[in-house]
Amino acid sequence: MIKQLGHICELVRYPVKSMAGVTTESALLGWHGLDGDRRFAFRRLGDESGFPWLTASRLPELLLYHPFGLEESSGEPLPTHIRTPSGAQLELRSKELEQEIATRSRSDVELIKLKNGIFDDACISVISRTTIACISSEARVPADTRRFRANILLETDDSEPFAEDEWIGGRLLFGDREPKPAVSVTVRDLRCVMINLDPDTATQHPRMMKTVVRLNTNNAGVYGTVVRTGAIHVGQSVSLAWDEDQRFSS
Repeated sequence: MIKQLGHICELVRYPVKSMAGVTTESALLGWHGLDGDRRFAFRRLGDESGFPWLTASRLPELLLYHPFGLEESSGEPLPTHIRTPSGAQLELRSKELEQEIATRSRSDVELIKLKNGIFDDACISVISRTTIACISSEARVPADTRRFRANILLETDDSEPFAEDEWIGGRLLFGDREPKPAVSVTVRDLRCVMINLDPDTATQHPRMMKTVVRLNTNNAGVYGTVVRTGAIHVGQSVSLAWDEDQRFSS
């Protein structure tokens, strides 16, 4: 069975974990997510918790750092510089940026790059505009897709919020030309305090997470793994296929 879901209305990569995202009209959907997504992170030195990455849940101001530039030799769209909250433009790999982050976080840090990405749960996150609108309306907070930090934002034909929950076990197919890039939908996106943070100010609105807890047991959107690579772009159609459909085979 194949069901038409809608189309891609936004694509975002997050080159540096927990920093601001970079929107794009098109991207390569590779085995390790969107090209250039979450390839860098700041590691807290001396942290042996098993999750050493500095994130906005610990340092909300990270959201106010904006990656820009293009490292031409990398083979994928990676930034060269970061615009800080003060407006300064620092090289991504510079000691100046490292020291500024360390001072704000009150801990020594170092920049780490991993070619396969630095992900919490899976390399692709997807959510619908309908779900975001419902949560924001119920929380009485202006709708802002940036709070949810999804890679792929969909405009769905279905007007029901949290319809993404029904996609678990299926595969999202992108476009109309074979072979279609595809993502296997594996698990619901369990939300954290990140959605409380205003992307422009880093201030908190606790109503956001409380609303997701109340409406959908703290889940909003889904995670997936890439099962067929290829180019995807804004405006591209998206459908949902189930394994029993013989027209979809790897």
